[in-house]
Formats: sequence, C-alpha cells, structure tokens
Amino acid sequence: MGEEKDKLLTAEEAAKILRVSYRSIVRYIEQGKLKASKIGMWRIKRSDLDNFLEETSNIQKRKRK
Repeated sequence: MGEEKDKLLTAEEAAKILRVSYRSIVRYIEQGKLKASKIGMWRIKRSDLDNFLEETSNIQKRKRK
C-alpha cells in the first residue's frame, strides 16, 4: 500500500485519473496548486495528487475540539 502512495504518475496519467485535460494538469503545476517534479517530463507522486484533491474539495473538514 505504501508503494501505491509513492508511485510516480505522468501528467497524462494524472489527467486521466482526474478526467481533465493534460493542459489543466500543467496549469495546476505552474500555479503551484499541484506538486510535481520535472524529470524529463512532469512527474507527480500519487500522494501529492491525493492531497491536491483533498485541498480543492468543497467538503468542509471537521474541526477537532
């Protein structure tokens, strides 16, 4: 399971997962919304993609007392 979180995705793979265009993924990266590394082409950790989804969600997180 830890391997899945550390898996590197290409921008194209991330776009397919999110069902958005490749260009949208590149925009998120350029705007600093999505963490990525440029290793020949953009590479995104699966865990960073999951964090991006949580941060952009409109569902409010419960505050702990």
